[in-house]
Amino acid sequence: MLKIKVVNKGHQPLPQYATTQSAGMDLRANLDASITLKPMERRLIPTGLYIALPEGYEAQVRPRSGLALKKGVTVLNAPGTVDADYRGEVGVVLINLSQEDFVVEDGERIAQMVIARHEQAVFEAVEMLDETERGAGGYGHTGVK
Repeated sequence: MLKIKVVNKGHQPLPQYATTQSAGMDLRANLDASITLKPMERRLIPTGLYIALPEGYEAQVRPRSGLALKKGVTVLNAPGTVDADYRGEVGVVLINLSQEDFVVEDGERIAQMVIARHEQAVFEAVEMLDETERGAGGYGHTGVK
């Protein structure tokens, strides 16, 4: 099990996995007062959490499917990335895509966080790429005859 150091400057419990096979942990709003998001409004919502990820890992901040489906509220920069060298507060950029106001309450589960291993790459300039069956077929290309 990977251990991640966390400072909780908020008043919400630490994120936890809901089930033994969950990929993400719920992030909660850490607010002194509720925030109303008007339709198409976006706001950075604090969590009160500060984390230190090991080198080679990132925390991905992703939408909660139920919030997106039921309320039309999602994470704008999904997935948001928290880098291993970032030491500021983990925030969640929410946007209200519905046509009704949405009130973010203190303690509300607003996003999920997935911890993922990643690689860094070095680009190597070449004159040409190897050929593949797909080639340059782009968006919507696969499965079309």
